[in-house]
Parts: sequence; structure tokens; C-alpha cells
Amino acid sequence: MKLEKKKVLVFGSGISGIGACKLLEYSGADVVLYDGNTSLDKKEIQNKIGQGTKAEVLLGELPDEVLEEMELCVISPGVPVDLPIVERIRNKNVPVWSEIELAYTVGKGDVLAITGTNGKTTTTALLGEIMKAWKGGNVYVVGNIGIPYTSIAAETKEDSVIVAEISSFQLETIDAFKPKVSAILNITPDHLDRHHTMKAYIEAKESIARNQGENETCVLNYEDEELRTFGENTKASVLYFSSQRKLNTGVYLDGEIIVYSENGVCTEVCRTNELQILGVHNFENVMAAVAMAIAYGTPIEVIREAVRQFGGVAHRIEYVCEKRGVVYYNDSKGTNPDAAIKAICAMNRPTYLIGGGYDKNASYEEWIESFEGKVKKLVLIGQTKEKIAETAEKCGFEDTILAESLEEAVAVCADLAKEGEAVLLSPACASWGMFRNYEERGDKFKELVKSL
Repeated sequence: MKLEKKKVLVFGSGISGIGACKLLEYSGADVVLYDGNTSLDKKEIQNKIGQGTKAEVLLGELPDEVLEEMELCVISPGVPVDLPIVERIRNKNVPVWSEIELAYTVGKGDVLAITGTNGKTTTTALLGEIMKAWKGGNVYVVGNIGIPYTSIAAETKEDSVIVAEISSFQLETIDAFKPKVSAILNITPDHLDRHHTMKAYIEAKESIARNQGENETCVLNYEDEELRTFGENTKASVLYFSSQRKLNTGVYLDGEIIVYSENGVCTEVCRTNELQILGVHNFENVMAAVAMAIAYGTPIEVIREAVRQFGGVAHRIEYVCEKRGVVYYNDSKGTNPDAAIKAICAMNRPTYLIGGGYDKNASYEEWIESFEGKVKKLVLIGQTKEKIAETAEKCGFEDTILAESLEEAVAVCADLAKEGEAVLLSPACASWGMFRNYEERGDKFKELVKSL
């Protein structure tokens, strides 16, 4: 669809909506930005779109006479598609696009797109690093990872590579979107408040490959039964990865080695002890990124070096550095016990664990029970330190130390930890009361560690 002089309604005034407005105006469209929230400031929204914008901003009710003029609607991912107003738009035979569809229509280059319930951000970030190592500066890492695809689409060229993290919300309203390589990492129940049924959620995820054919590749997790079934029915060429079995063709984990096999001919990609990210869930993310890179034609030596260099996503079991043989990891994003358990499970060394923070009335028993054979000392800070210490004692774990600050906790761990051991910040609690957010807490931890 040519967008020049088209009358386009942008639904939603957040970062995605603003990005869509800018791209549409760049493309010569006449834009109306609509948001139902009447407490917003029109002038502030127009300032975000940019100086000289001709976009009209409407808040509250959407008049019929405005809707009658519209030829296209670009909807922000935060707007549920089953709202009555969206039905109103569709009943007027106005196509409804996601901002991903808009960016894909305007942009150029090849798209490598990743979705799944868990692991999207890590896989996207790693694939982005692999592509940058191979292709240089003409690589864009966008989507749910924090940079809207619409914000860079106008800059892309025919030889650009766009690595995109795509959510189920964005996939609900694609039309012609067709990645050169796609991946679905896994599917487990999530966002059912939005999709209502597991079937609808699965369909949204699997639509990433809807327009792909045999000239495009879809990378799938062989250990996900739903995706294995999908792989048998999709029109795309399929490349599997597996953490539990050897594949004749695909990427798999063989003990401590990540292997790429093509018709039984095996190539070692790397060993897991060479990686800076830990845990089987992260090894699966690595395998997915490796499979996508291979499907796109990336030389194996480029892939090998990039995965060895990858330090992970900030604050998610992030490798910080090694001091006197002790490795330090920042998992400040482990703001609840479930998230923090994953970090414990990923540790492959005896670990000194820094935990505690703001009390969200969570239960810590399962977290404490995950320590067995892994955690040598639990160093506690923040509002929850006494509560967690009492829970630990009831669970039979008595190796706890109470500290007054993160500075003291790091110093205690650095003093106790010996060569071959690890120090992990994975608080199982929010940061409030000591820090503004988990990012500030994680950055402070990294600063303290590096200054040891």
C-alpha cells in the first residue's frame, strides 16, 4: 500500500504510536493520532511527534466523521484488538495494522524476527551481535527490546538487516509481514487476559511465519510439542534446535557442546563453558540465535566468536567480571522468587548469593529450597532481610548474613568467596526503598564489583 496522501489513524499515543506518526508523516500520509485518554496533553503529544508536525491529535471519543475519512489504522500493541472501538474501525472496512506491519511496509532490507513466551530479549540481543559482527553497522536491533521498528524504518537500505523482537500483541495485526528468518522459541501460557484463550495466543505467536514460504526459514524448538506439530504444517522451511536430543539437521546440545548438524554432518559451534551466560534456558536461546544466523548464511566462525563474546542482557544473569578467580553475576531483574530461582539453577559454581529488598508480600520457601548444593552463603539486605533469614532458618538453611547496604554485601562476599566460586546478585525482591528501580541496583552492583 502506498502511504502518500493516505488518511491514516494512529491508535495510541505511547512510544509506538509516536514512532508510527513520525514514519507516516515521513511517508507523506495525513495523520490523525487518537487516544481515548482525555487526561493527556495534546500539545505535549504533538511535541513528541516533532516540530512542524501536521498530525491532528484527538482525545476521548472518536467522531464518526473522522473515522469515515480514514483509509488505514495503525494500532499500538498496548491496545486490545477486541475493544468495541477497534470493531467500529473494522466495520468501516478500514484495515488495522500493527506498527510492525507499517515499519515493514516502509522499510527495506531483510528482517530476522523472534517471538516466543520466554527468552526473546536474550535471543534478539545475541542475534543482533552476530549480525553486527558479520555485516557491520547496517544492522538494526528493534521491537520489544526497546527500540520501535518504526523509529528506524526510514533509515534502512536494501542491504540492511533488521533483528526484531516481536510480541504476540504486535503479531495480531500483521498483514504482509514476512521475515527472511523467523523463530518461535517456546509457547507456554501467558497474556491470557489479552488473548482470552490459549488457542488464540498460540495462533498469534505462530502467525510470525504466516507469510513465509520455502524460501524463508522458521526456527523452532523441537522440545515444544506444539511447535513440533506446527513445524510439520508450516509452508516455511523449518530448522529445529533441541536441548534434549541429537538432530539429523538442526542445532542441538550434546552434553557441553552446541552442535550444528546438516544431514548428519556435524560442526561444533562452541562449548557451554565458553559462554558468558548460564543455564539450559540460555543455551536454548543461544541455539535459536545460532540456527537463525546459519539459516541466514552467516559463516560459522563469525557465529562462534560472537556467541563466546556475548555477555547477556543487562541485569539478567549478566556476567560482570572475574576477580581473583571469583566470577560475579548481576541478576538484579530477579525481582521475585520465581525469577530468582532460574538464576540459582543456572549457577555452575558454589555461589555467594545477595538477596533481599522491598517486601511485596512474597513467599520465599521455594527460593530457599532451590539453594541446595549451590548456595554457600545468603547475604541479605533491605526491608525483607529479617523475614527471609527467618524463612531460611525454617527451611533448614542457616548460612545467612545480614548486611546494612549493597556495598557491605558485596564486600562481605568478596572477602569470603574463593577461586572457582561465584557471587550472584539475584534479590528475589523489588529494589524500592534502596534504589529507584532494578536497573539502578544492578548498575550499582556492577560499579562496586569492578572497583574491587
